[in-house]
Amino acid sequence: MRRASRCGRRGWRRRCKGRWRMGEGAGAGERERERLYGCVEAGGTKMVLGIASGAGAVLDSLTIPTTLPDETIGAAVAWLDRAARPYGALSAIGIASFGPAGIDRGGADWGRITATPKPGWRDCDMAGPFARALNLPIGFDTDVNAAALAEHRWGAAQGERVAAYVTLGTGIGGGVVIDGRPLHGRTHPEMGHVRVRRDPADGDFGGICPFHGDCLEGLASGPAILARWGVSLSDLPADHPGPAIIAGYVAQLCIALEAMMAPGRIVIGGGVAKTPGLLARIRAAAEGLAGGYFPGFDGARIVAPGLGERSGLLGALVLAEGVVGMR
Repeated sequence: MRRASRCGRRGWRRRCKGRWRMGEGAGAGERERERLYGCVEAGGTKMVLGIASGAGAVLDSLTIPTTLPDETIGAAVAWLDRAARPYGALSAIGIASFGPAGIDRGGADWGRITATPKPGWRDCDMAGPFARALNLPIGFDTDVNAAALAEHRWGAAQGERVAAYVTLGTGIGGGVVIDGRPLHGRTHPEMGHVRVRRDPADGDFGGICPFHGDCLEGLASGPAILARWGVSLSDLPADHPGPAIIAGYVAQLCIALEAMMAPGRIVIGGGVAKTPGLLARIRAAAEGLAGGYFPGFDGARIVAPGLGERSGLLGALVLAEGVVGMR
């Protein structure tokens, strides 16, 4: 079991339990107990579970593999129920899920994974089992929308009216926050499925997306890199053209975001983004594509997550806070 750095130490767990703070607007001597939330970052490869407080403190956490729905969701529900007991009653659950997902609370597919290519997960009810087993309100959105919310609140996009979060990993996705709220249209953004201009040095690879072939996800996701070159991006030789090719594709998305939304920050996360030197390559490629046209834009607006690997889990916390009192 993996715990937060302080709350996991012997003795500190007891101090975390029942921790108090002054309620906003409370008179002298009045105290309000911090609300507790269950948090689920549901990725295609793993799920990160947490018990967190409204102060943004993760009191306990666990990572489990994403296998089949019944097994994975059942294990997540059981852990949240058990892990919360030493701390107190949960107020809500936040689920930051891989997609595509139904995010319209009034829609028939709300809380469900929809047209995913992940075996066994198509049309999976993600939110329902948590609601039924724990009898709590559920906040539900995509993992990238949730990460964007967390980075806006606590991380690298603080203070920005418009900010984007892009993840480069098993898949590629992105979310946008405008005035503190995630961008929703008929559904959520699908940035990983934009079409990009092919690099001339990459013409022989057809792409792996089962829907579009050589969209951004089909060309630059972790599985696409492995299918094309046989190893991860960080394991390629120093003189290999792969990192420059991938950076160029991601830079095209960054410039598209700049042209359409002019975000103050574009946060780039995910496992592929940890490749040494890749962020610098993306910045340089984006500046070249911008051609000096966009006022105030430079590569420095493209940044790493301020919250590191916690963006998704803390995003689930933000989602949970938003549904307290709802059913």
